[in-house]
Amino acid sequence: MTQFAAEVRATLPDYGAEQVKTIGDAVMIRAEVPERAVRLAIAIVHDLGRRHGHAAGRAGVHTGPAVERDGDWFGAAVNLAARVSAAASGGEVLVTAETASRITGDQGSPRLHLRPRGSRELRNVAKPVELLEATCDFTRTLEGLPIDPVCRMAVDPDHAAGTLVHAGVKHCFCSLDCARRFAEHPERYGS
Repeated sequence: MTQFAAEVRATLPDYGAEQVKTIGDAVMIRAEVPERAVRLAIAIVHDLGRRHGHAAGRAGVHTGPAVERDGDWFGAAVNLAARVSAAASGGEVLVTAETASRITGDQGSPRLHLRPRGSRELRNVAKPVELLEATCDFTRTLEGLPIDPVCRMAVDPDHAAGTLVHAGVKHCFCSLDCARRFAEHPERYGS
């Protein structure tokens, strides 16, 4: 975990972000620009974490006012971000509709995709919160391994559970369940 945390910290300046604190194996990060925060979350979950062989990480991003005191951040926006993170499944980056509304699409490449995940009741939040899953147009890890378009796990093509070609692109899958889900609704997975 120490090397992973160091790599996360080293990546933060590229996204205009700062580490606020760690809580167990979770990291609280603050960024000024919502789109850069979302891109950072995707990089941490889908690249840095996977390189270190960690179980699928997850992230939640919310945009709103917060108060800084002695290097820590407090407020309803901070609490909501934590609840959104807890609602994410392994390998998933969830963002609130508030954050999604502030994404302009001009903060870099690859292109971001936001897929509606519906309204959810979150613990200690008065009203249901509209959530979206954030993904990028990347299909390979930095090491060149293909990424399963459903669960976003890196897949060794020699040991893939299955492959499918859709729209001229060959996709590798970690499980037959992921292959089935993709085959039933490829439009959900950016193809």
